[in-house]
Amino acid sequence: FARRSSPVSPPPTRASLCLLMSRKAMQRINALSEADAVAAFKACCGCVKYAKAMESSRPFADADAMKARSDQIWGECGREEILEAFLAHPKIGDKKGAEKHGGKWASNEQKGMSAASEDTAAAMAKGNADYETKMGFRYIVCATGKTAEEMLAILQGRIGNTPEQELANGAAEQNKITHLRLNKLLADMEAGSL
Repeated sequence: FARRSSPVSPPPTRASLCLLMSRKAMQRINALSEADAVAAFKACCGCVKYAKAMESSRPFADADAMKARSDQIWGECGREEILEAFLAHPKIGDKKGAEKHGGKWASNEQKGMSAASEDTAAAMAKGNADYETKMGFRYIVCATGKTAEEMLAILQGRIGNTPEQELANGAAEQNKITHLRLNKLLADMEAGSL
């Protein structure tokens, strides 16, 4: 009589561990109360209509489904909702505003400004003011991974655009920020810190 050994499962791969963690995080997002979900999504995009629509779209099957729905909702937002989301951001280089408007996420996203020279910081402050005067709304750029000089160059390159062009540019940048923050939300949910 030959004894059969139990099949031994191979150790989990990094991809399978990430998938399990992502499922756990998504389960937590799907299980949030209505108020907590609206607050969590509003931290990702400062538009109330967006946050409420994301909350009511749950449950999400996975992160890709959540991001696809996010893109759809954001694409349906009009000028007023876009401007509402812009106001939820600190001005680039405004450290006090970063604490008020985006907490740990905004401060970390703009960390490229922390190494700015005095001249660059002053040019950014002036550029922010000039941009806001011309466009009627705040300069929005996905600052993650960018140096102060890069953010300033982008501002200087965009200030010649029309307000309509800049509303579209800012909305596209907001969508990038939202995706990054949805990833941060997933990471926070995985860590159980929300």
